[in-house]
Amino acid sequence: MEKRNLETICIHGGWKPKKGEPQQLPIYQSTTFKYDTSEQMARLFDLEDSGYFYSRLANPTNDAVAKKIAALEGGVGAVLTSSGQAANFYAVFNICEAGDHFITANTIYGGTFNLFGVTMKKLGIDCTFIDPEWDDAQIEAAFRPNTKCFFGETISNPGANVFDIERFARIAHKHGVPLIVDNTFATPINCRPFEWGCDIVTHSTTKYMDGHATQVGGCVVDSGNFDWAAQGDKFKGLTTPDESYHGLTYTKTFGNMAYCTKLVTQLMRDLGSIPAPQNSFLLNLGLETLHLRMKQHCSNAQKVAEWLEKDSHVAWVNYSGLPSNKYYALGQKYLPNGSCGVIAFGLKGSREEAIKFMDNLDFISIVTHVADARTCVLHPASHTHRQLSEQQLHDAGIAPDLIRLSVGIENSDDIIADLQQAMDKM
Repeated sequence: MEKRNLETICIHGGWKPKKGEPQQLPIYQSTTFKYDTSEQMARLFDLEDSGYFYSRLANPTNDAVAKKIAALEGGVGAVLTSSGQAANFYAVFNICEAGDHFITANTIYGGTFNLFGVTMKKLGIDCTFIDPEWDDAQIEAAFRPNTKCFFGETISNPGANVFDIERFARIAHKHGVPLIVDNTFATPINCRPFEWGCDIVTHSTTKYMDGHATQVGGCVVDSGNFDWAAQGDKFKGLTTPDESYHGLTYTKTFGNMAYCTKLVTQLMRDLGSIPAPQNSFLLNLGLETLHLRMKQHCSNAQKVAEWLEKDSHVAWVNYSGLPSNKYYALGQKYLPNGSCGVIAFGLKGSREEAIKFMDNLDFISIVTHVADARTCVLHPASHTHRQLSEQQLHDAGIAPDLIRLSVGIENSDDIIADLQQAMDKM
């Protein structure tokens, strides 16, 4: 297929209507798909033929949107999930099992922090949290013989730190494991982690990809570049026979689609965290304007960050678009066209004053959600990360005064005016 630019993929990727078919991707709202003979169905169950027979494993609407996201990221394949949390869980669990270990940056989203540090430990999978600011020797000391992957976020949620993808890919590959990067905030419009050595990308499609807070979803994308067979002893689930499919070996049968195929045929088969076709349809509508919206999010956020940096009520601002920011150089490397609309900042004073500021806002909403068309705000220590102890908050870089501001696509002057009037009332 002819190589397309991202803007064109946003519109046309994944669905190519034939004569007489709908221009817009249709919703295949069906659990099952008919076949003429028992043999045809049997071949599908044995993975000898491709096709649709039950939507828990595959659905035409879901697959079309997954193909679009894979094309945007430059991957060989993708799988949609029912949420971003499910995507992160599946991405790791697809190559980890009881007795295994993995490493993650400690700056990740609070829900993922809890998933990795608490829930997955109950499954017998251990996780070590590292500070991305550590030197290579400190980080490499966290690797064990049973380490299976390294995880981080392109732009951390909620701290807005920029992850040094190329550096951590080098470290991960040195130890024979893939780098998994959650690219939710940057989106492939502003960063394509595979181009910097990342192996697997995840998304909460609930955020910018949807852009309108209409559906909850996630996605796992495989670059197809990691050589699972070369690390066969480490990734036996991919490189040794799967007895639940008559001894089929994923790497031998499916080549660079081994990872995605195993994710569907094992994890989706048994755990079933699929999105509804209706949700995928809504996600696809959002993807059609992703390239336009991200420009506006970044333009607005840059103006707001510059204004915040000068305001007397503000103690600090973390946004990689600011030349004064510690992540500015990394931002210019990985995000030269802009990062995203999320800004982390703190006000002078106590946690209570931060909460008062938010309560004073007019059209800027206090919501758990982030990264859609509307400007919204959150106090992580009181909301998304409230399950963490004070020490865990400190370890994750969540300051008591940290406010996460997700700048929408309204007029930037109106956004700043609302922030100004809220601060004036403090």
